[in-house]
Amino acid sequence: MQPMRHGYTNDTAGDGEVVVKRYRGPDRELRLAREAGLLRELRRQLPVAPVRAAGAGTLTLGFMAGELGQDLVDAGRATAALGACGAVLRRIQQVDPVLLRKVPGMLGAGEDETQQVLVHGDFGPNNLLLDPGTFKVNAVLDWEFAHLGAPVEDLAWCEWIMRMHHPGQLAALDAFFDAYGHPVPPWPLRRQAMLDKCEALRTFCERQEAGGAGARLWQERAEVTAEWRE
Repeated sequence: MQPMRHGYTNDTAGDGEVVVKRYRGPDRELRLAREAGLLRELRRQLPVAPVRAAGAGTLTLGFMAGELGQDLVDAGRATAALGACGAVLRRIQQVDPVLLRKVPGMLGAGEDETQQVLVHGDFGPNNLLLDPGTFKVNAVLDWEFAHLGAPVEDLAWCEWIMRMHHPGQLAALDAFFDAYGHPVPPWPLRRQAMLDKCEALRTFCERQEAGGAGARLWQERAEVTAEWRE
C-alpha cells in the first residue's frame, strides 16, 4: 500500500486494486457509515467507487482509474475539467433524496425539505477522477460530508475551490455553470454558502484541536472569502 496524494483529512493508501481510507477527526464513525452507505446507494446512479469492506474506522474501496480534476486544472485544462464538474453536479442533484434518507447522517437541516437535494459536501475538481483523454467522470470521491441540503451549496463550493486554489483559471467557471445547466444563484447567495462552509470546516477543526492550526486556517480563509467580489 502506498500513501495517496491529496489526502487532507484522512489517511488514504492504495495498491492499484483497492484504496483503504482510515478516518481521522471528529465523528469518524458517522462519517465512515455515511460514506459507505451512500456509495452503496449511489452505485447504480452515479460514477462512484465500489465498497469492498467497511468497519473499525476503515473503508476499503475498489480502485478507480483516472486523474484528479485539480491536476488537470493545474495542467491548463481547466475548461474541460470544469465542464465535467458541472455536468456531474447536475446528475448528483437529480438523485431522488427520498432514497437516501436511511443513510446515516444524511438528513438535512433546511427549512423546506421539498427543495433539498443530495449535497456532496466537498464538491470540486479536487474530488473528481477524470479520464484525461475524454474528460469522462470515472468517479466522484470523498462523500463523508454528504447531506441533504440546498442546491447552491455544492455549486458555490466548486466556485470557492477555483477562486481560492486556482485564481488564474476563473474563466473556466463559465464552462462549469454552462454544463450545470440550471439558473445560477446570485453572487450574495453563493458567497454566503461559501462562508457557511468555511465556518463548518473551522468548527470541525476546532473540535479536532481547539485553537489549532486548522481552525485558524479556516478563519483566515473565511476572512479572505468575505472580501471577494463577483
